[in-house]
Amino acid sequence: MKVLLVVAHPEPRSFCSALHNTAAAVIRAEGHEVSVSDLYADGFDPVGDRRDFRAAADPNFFKYQKEQLAAVANDGFTSDLAAEIEKLSRCELAIFCFPLWWFGVPAILKGWFDRVLAMGFAYGGGRWFETGPLLGRRALLAITAGAPHERYTERTILGDIEHVLYPIHIGVLNLVGMAMHAPFIAWASARRSADERAVLLAEWRGRLAALPNECPPPMRRVADHPDPLAGTAGAYRL
Repeated sequence: MKVLLVVAHPEPRSFCSALHNTAAAVIRAEGHEVSVSDLYADGFDPVGDRRDFRAAADPNFFKYQKEQLAAVANDGFTSDLAAEIEKLSRCELAIFCFPLWWFGVPAILKGWFDRVLAMGFAYGGGRWFETGPLLGRRALLAITAGAPHERYTERTILGDIEHVLYPIHIGVLNLVGMAMHAPFIAWASARRSADERAVLLAEWRGRLAALPNECPPPMRRVADHPDPLAGTAGAYRL
């Protein structure tokens, strides 16, 4: 199995980094191929703009999706971005390790999604969800959260964690065709004792060892959610 590990934490001694390092060690020990994108260590630029491209498809008016389409067709991405796209295109499983910040991913990982999941490569031309270009690949979120699980349940002030992760699970990774495993969440990890963190890492190692045989739940499908604009003047295809 080919695995891509994407880690987004600025502190290499953090528990989030420990999840990433554990994943790399366990997966390699199991004989799988591992590629790593350590976004902070690599100095990954989260800003998507004209610098993503070796030449401009339209030098007079910048439209990011149009430039992405042209770059996919003409091998026009800069080398750093092309390398990230290649890593993702080769993997069978992507694991994203990050702290939950403001109900979402850190800006550097959001920028990775913006730049790497390029139109024409990861979606476009009506290809999304069950027809997405990355269909057949799987993804897993490994998250450190500041609050305990009890604060992320239905009827609590923060709400159900499934609602919090919906934009990432559905709006990003399912949309491009990736099936989502249930996330691994280290709740209140910064407040845990050393012994409690050791237990969490043991649970994570067990989860990783089981991943090759773990079947993710069915992904969201366009066929089950008809487009209300289909056949109308307002319809368009992503």
